[in-house]
Amino acid sequence: METTKLTRILSRLAYPWRQKDTCFIHRSFACHILLDNYDSKGLMEDITFHRAFKPHVSTIRIIQDTLLRSAVRRYHVNKLNRFETGQTTCYAFMRGKNALLSVDQCHRMERNDKRPLSLHPVSLVNGAPRKLQPYVKLMRLDKPIGSWLLFWPGAWSIALAAQPGHFPDFQMLALFGVGALIMRGAGCTINDMWDKNFDKSVERTRNRPLAAGEISPFQALVFLGVQLSAGLGILLSLNWYSVILGASSMLFVVTYPLMKRITYWPQAVLGLTFNWGALLGWSAIKGSCDWSVVLPIYAACISWTLVYDTIYGHQDKKDDLLVGLKSTAILMGDKTRTWLTGFSCIMISNLLLAGYLSEQTLPYYVAVAVTAGHLGVQVGTLDINNPEDCWNKFCSNNRIGAILFAGIIAATLAKVSLDDKTDGTDTQENLT
Repeated sequence: METTKLTRILSRLAYPWRQKDTCFIHRSFACHILLDNYDSKGLMEDITFHRAFKPHVSTIRIIQDTLLRSAVRRYHVNKLNRFETGQTTCYAFMRGKNALLSVDQCHRMERNDKRPLSLHPVSLVNGAPRKLQPYVKLMRLDKPIGSWLLFWPGAWSIALAAQPGHFPDFQMLALFGVGALIMRGAGCTINDMWDKNFDKSVERTRNRPLAAGEISPFQALVFLGVQLSAGLGILLSLNWYSVILGASSMLFVVTYPLMKRITYWPQAVLGLTFNWGALLGWSAIKGSCDWSVVLPIYAACISWTLVYDTIYGHQDKKDDLLVGLKSTAILMGDKTRTWLTGFSCIMISNLLLAGYLSEQTLPYYVAVAVTAGHLGVQVGTLDINNPEDCWNKFCSNNRIGAILFAGIIAATLAKVSLDDKTDGTDTQENLT
């Protein structure tokens, strides 16, 4: 029987992880093999081993070749017990005579399997109840980099608004952190609702919950209402100036996903949307905005978004061209490095202006210099034709946020030392 033969081959290939009378077992009764992205010939582009073990890359290639030679498509359609979520089918193997697990048996084994506790975002998402997983994936909780990039502009503004010699308001930072998590999730939900049909045609996004059919548009809409209600609850805890200012950003939040159909500059609209916290953070502390300080910070953040989201866009540029979507990555093409250098210079210039107008001290300018160096390395070593390098460069921007945040705090604390020195000089002159 072909299924038994295939399973026996896979069992042998699992060595040295194979134990007695098992196949693909490593401190677990079951292992899933996710077979994704079938093309028109029924061939498989990639194999992901889930939970049980992480084999050597050579083993993966051998298994992949074996599966392809063994008419995987026929098994996909007729043979194996399986459950399907969009483009993904899960195949499960068990101990004893190379028998196949039913889906229910596999789920029971997963629930009874004692796995070590992990705080990694992907592990937390995979460990969530199955009915909740599509929703946490819709929020991109397994990819927290977006929440961090949404949080940093607000954190910078809160730190800049702190009193000299004092740390920023940690309660307000925590509130903005939760708000960033919720509103980033809401933004992703809106984006996926607009782009559901496009996402099905893009390799990187075809397994998103809406595109894969794991949840319906109505369920996504209800979930969006829950997220926006939670975000409104956080916003209402601020002063009324900030409530009105925060609510005014919703126009950008809702319309941003449409911009990639209209203009090659959707990243600019994302910059206007994503960095609203640079305005909101200051007003939440001070009760209103000092525009001479917050506007340069806001402009710097928009330029920063143009840098990192253009890099991000290069991952999808081929698929975007096929489905007719626009982006700065497509517009700039091979001149991307020149454009990003210009945006980086604008960012640094505005950071310096904001520092001067808010009377920052040396640690702030050191942080800005380190940020400039980081951007230089990031842009100078970028390979726009390597999606993995683009993703790594995109994620590295989280360090820029942390560097500037630390520099602003240190500079604000240092202001007291300068004030004390000035007061001492004035006292000495008065005595003289």
